[in-house]
Amino acid sequence: MSLKDLRLCTVCAANNNRSMEAHKQLLEAGFFPRSFGTGSSVKLPGPSADRPNVYPFGTPYEQIYDELVNLEHRRMYEAQGLISMLLRNKQVKRAPEKWHSNAAAGKFDLVITCEERCFDLVLEDLMNRMNSKLEDAEQLEVRQVVHVINVDIKDDNENAKIGGKGIVKLVQLIHALTDRKKKTGDLRDEDGYPVFGEDEMMGILTEWQKDHTHLQTLYSVSYN
Repeated sequence: MSLKDLRLCTVCAANNNRSMEAHKQLLEAGFFPRSFGTGSSVKLPGPSADRPNVYPFGTPYEQIYDELVNLEHRRMYEAQGLISMLLRNKQVKRAPEKWHSNAAAGKFDLVITCEERCFDLVLEDLMNRMNSKLEDAEQLEVRQVVHVINVDIKDDNENAKIGGKGIVKLVQLIHALTDRKKKTGDLRDEDGYPVFGEDEMMGILTEWQKDHTHLQTLYSVSYN
């Protein structure tokens, strides 16, 4: 099974730090992820705690970067790692994307969130989508399992890199399982992707956690 065949995404609050660092590292490992944020807007550190820099989702990283480097607090943003974060982001994709507006992205096999609040919001949204389809006969379609995993990552540059490495290792283990199942001709979904159950995923998480005790996880299954 090709690395690009695993349909996955990473999710944090603003789609700027943790989900983007994981997105970048997954790309470098050969995967083709998407990434999203669950917040109402993109909130970045400002000159004080009560004065964040706030942008709507869809605002290009290039635009955010250009604005922040020209503000009087540029040196503070550089010291915080905000400028280097935006430089990284704009080389990965154009702009932060909102999870709740991602219908056009298609279905996912795997969603990895980076904090418990995001995990809860993703599961709530997936449930709402499923209920909406059940109410609309014209939108009835085959529902597919999506595995939702939370890898709890502190929201700073250093921990985002550590968490990103852990996520890459986890995805590699999951891909290895799907690859084995595809080669043995196991059960597949309507698009031909191998289907694996909760017990198999729990086995992977248990094995992965042995080397990543610093990264706490949550796991659930939903449909998309």
